[in-house]
Amino acid sequence: MVEMRAVGPDRADDRPGVVEVDAPAGATTPWWPWYVARLTITDAFAVVFAVGVAYVVRFDIGGTTLVSGEYSPSYLTVSGVLTAAWLAALAVVRSRDRRIIGTGPVEYARVFGATWRLFAVVAIVAYLLKMDIGRGYLAIAAPLGLVLILVGRYGWRQWLHRRRDAGRMQSGVVVIGHREKVARLIEELHRSPRAGYTVLGVCVPSGEVASDETVAGVPVLGSLGDAARVAVATHASAVAVTGSDAITSEAVRQLGWDLEGSHVDLALTLSLVDVAGPRVIMQPVSGLPLMYVDEPRFTGAKYIAKTVVDWVGAAALVVVLSPLLLVLAVLVATTSRGPVLYAQERIGKDGRRFRMYKFRSMVADAHERLSDVLAAEGVTGIALFYKPKNDPRVTRVGRVLRRFSLDELPQLFNVLRGDMSLVGPRPQIAEEVAQYDRTAHRRLLVKPGLTGLWQVSGRSDLSPEAGLRADVSYVENWTLFTDLLILARTVKVVVARSGAY
Repeated sequence: MVEMRAVGPDRADDRPGVVEVDAPAGATTPWWPWYVARLTITDAFAVVFAVGVAYVVRFDIGGTTLVSGEYSPSYLTVSGVLTAAWLAALAVVRSRDRRIIGTGPVEYARVFGATWRLFAVVAIVAYLLKMDIGRGYLAIAAPLGLVLILVGRYGWRQWLHRRRDAGRMQSGVVVIGHREKVARLIEELHRSPRAGYTVLGVCVPSGEVASDETVAGVPVLGSLGDAARVAVATHASAVAVTGSDAITSEAVRQLGWDLEGSHVDLALTLSLVDVAGPRVIMQPVSGLPLMYVDEPRFTGAKYIAKTVVDWVGAAALVVVLSPLLLVLAVLVATTSRGPVLYAQERIGKDGRRFRMYKFRSMVADAHERLSDVLAAEGVTGIALFYKPKNDPRVTRVGRVLRRFSLDELPQLFNVLRGDMSLVGPRPQIAEEVAQYDRTAHRRLLVKPGLTGLWQVSGRSDLSPEAGLRADVSYVENWTLFTDLLILARTVKVVVARSGAY
């Protein structure tokens, strides 16, 4: 049994004495101090290496001066200052905050933001002070350092994910609220073990407390008034408050006071799901935190930027991959009868029809045999995101192409034509679009993509509901930085061949 005593002086008289509960088996010890230390060391090595390479490559070791005037520090001095400033910038933006490391894009976004802002400041200061800092020096240090930092963060994250898949390196959470809302939150937290949250206990309103009860498999450890004491006794990292009529703003305020000094975070959940940070604006009004949610926009400057990035990226990939495209075309042409490319009508942005290209991976009469394949798998018709797992129409070469998604490469020409984007929801055929409800129709508000959030989240292994949710979330919350992350994750997914058939 574990004694749970009041953690704040105002709580001492709330209950007759000490509350006792069985200590949950999932109680965890903090994992992040040593993890943050390793990130700090890795970041330092990356920055020192990048600045050192820029110094050695761009300048001689003898100490070239920056300007011929009042200011004449050596590049060695500038390198030292830049290194210190870079590491300080990463700390100032809290890029190693325990609540963002290990999952999601925020950690990477903060690293990216700190880096480009730092070098923007360096450029402005150099201009104002007339310091002749070589552009080549900055052009080497900035991208090299950024890539090394992100690669280091990614490597540590993969290491962390492997341990979380084994049930380790979790942050304990106590959830409070009404049973129904608590159960939904527990499902969301436990759905993705790599997010790193284990629910240790539940606190519900007094009228819902009963002995030896659980909610979604998690023990009920007390009432709402016991939340702070339960969190401390179970060594939880946070108390998550679900929306509840029983939890007033004053109760949440008191809970925050009770948790002061306990190193336990207070997290408030909202009923609104799949809304990312760029669309959320917090504005305090008379002490009340008011959250504004911007409506998603599907035109404007960032879409122009996306179009430019798509075209430049697709053109570069076509040039780089042209030898591979030629080899694949020859393999398809010489191993089975039929055209090299397969063109199929798909539905794109705003319901516009276009012809999507792929390397042919099936026999020439595949379309005529579709009904037989569906019947063999017990499927009566085409459903959303449905794809046969053991399709006999796929050729031997086609199976290899599909395994590594090489059959999709001709869609780079669709991107160049403006029909598709590098990143976006996968384009579907008219029979699937005809089944769309209001939610699914959101997929048609942007150009379809060569890859997307659905593909890097499991592809055909995902349920239709999960795939649709991923696509709609992308459509409404995308950023160019998110696109870059998805493209990077696509490489990993293709190599791992997960969900490909």
